[in-house]
Amino acid sequence: MTRRVTMTALPGIPLVSPGDDLAGLILHSVAAAGETLASGDVLVVAQKIVSKAEDRYVDLRTVTPGPHAAALAAQTVKDPRMVQVILDESSEVVRFRPGVIVVAHRLGFVSANAGIDHSNIEQIGTDDLVLLLPRDPDGSARRLSDELAERTGARVAVVINDSHGRAWRNGTVGVAIGSFGIEPLTDLRGHPDLFGRALQVTTVGQADEIAAAGSLVMGQAAEATPVVLVRGLEFSASDQSAAALVRPKEMDLFR
Repeated sequence: MTRRVTMTALPGIPLVSPGDDLAGLILHSVAAAGETLASGDVLVVAQKIVSKAEDRYVDLRTVTPGPHAAALAAQTVKDPRMVQVILDESSEVVRFRPGVIVVAHRLGFVSANAGIDHSNIEQIGTDDLVLLLPRDPDGSARRLSDELAERTGARVAVVINDSHGRAWRNGTVGVAIGSFGIEPLTDLRGHPDLFGRALQVTTVGQADEIAAAGSLVMGQAAEATPVVLVRGLEFSASDQSAAALVRPKEMDLFR
């Protein structure tokens, strides 16, 4: 059996500003690519444009670092104001060294600098604006899917991706920090392998795999293609959130 999955980086999405209509921008981009949305499609959407539309900016000039932030900034050679914002977005400092702070984000996942970033952010007369992750990425994915369904009649799954490092490997990859309409974690335990033996431990981070593939297509720098249309993928629809992908602390051997 031949399976064909296509991934299209959608063209023409402009720089996103707070309050912009993401659904409208995506539909315009879909049309520019000569496509129309269909039920069963998946959209991989870069976290950054979701955060920008939701006005998740912080101006560091408005931040007053506390004693903990000041001490940690001295140890990591980072801007104390930035460290304060990282702490505000986190529940725990897991590791740190000069240049990086690894934290447990308030959403549960472990990442460097709480996902806060300067890159690909238009600055106005200063370099003090930083962008936080969406407040509720799963909710953002659900709202976007609902808005697209209302306008087109097509029910599409949405995966919001971001770049994360990994404990075992060098380099960052795209991971799903939010999703809607697709089973994020597929449990294959009990399913037979090629020789009929039941799988014992296999669970697949399906939403992460899609997020990583989407990152490969959309790029990481100046490509300006922050939305990818995935078509032909077989998946189970689900209301389960991307939070299912976060390993509980008591099961995390690195913590």
